[in-house]
Amino acid sequence: MEMLLEIAIVLLISALLSFGGWKLNLFTPLGSLAAFITGSIVGVFGCVEWFILLMVFTLAGLATTKAHYKEKVAKGLQEGQRGERTHKNVLGVGIPPCSIAVVSFFLGGDYSDILNIAFISTLAVAAADTIASEIGTRDSRVWMITTGKRVEPGINGGISVLGTISSLIASFLISLLAMIMIEQSVSILVLIPTAAGMLGNILDSIVGATLENNGHISKYGNNCITAIAGAIIGAVMYILI
Repeated sequence: MEMLLEIAIVLLISALLSFGGWKLNLFTPLGSLAAFITGSIVGVFGCVEWFILLMVFTLAGLATTKAHYKEKVAKGLQEGQRGERTHKNVLGVGIPPCSIAVVSFFLGGDYSDILNIAFISTLAVAAADTIASEIGTRDSRVWMITTGKRVEPGINGGISVLGTISSLIASFLISLLAMIMIEQSVSILVLIPTAAGMLGNILDSIVGATLENNGHISKYGNNCITAIAGAIIGAVMYILI
């Protein structure tokens, strides 16, 4: 009975936030549906802590997207027509944590420590990438990660000092929050998802500069692949340490 109540609460919260996001023009209709499905999968197949973390990350990401929105519009760097996220945006970020939640469910709680790190790492990569993209565009000094040449802000593979520092802070903060929520304490292990988040973000820039700019992969596919890579990196680091 308790499990059914938790599932009902998860579905209700996912529905309310997704609907609210759509009404506030933060999601397209399909984006709202994708957000509901993503949140529901993590909450039902994963755990309450993972679900809350995903909700916090989503809300923070949407708030960051809306920050300095007029400036982004002037530069042509906004998401959608009004900053709204489509189903592709949501699934590109949401598939990795959903996958880990499903794996966790079928493993019956085994390897929970590794899966916790992997889950947190996917969000750390997404947070680092989101912040680097949103805040990094405010820095006019941008270099292509593969060549070191100066490029325009917003180009795939472009990195800046402001974006890099901001992404590191974002990766650390989401990792810190996650560790506090899941472990009820803070340890040196917080550095694992922080590092995985940054490495995944760097990989995102490399893939963006090569495969994405050449049209071999979309930015949503890039987000998905690099978040999964971040989860693997985090899990491997945990095992080795």
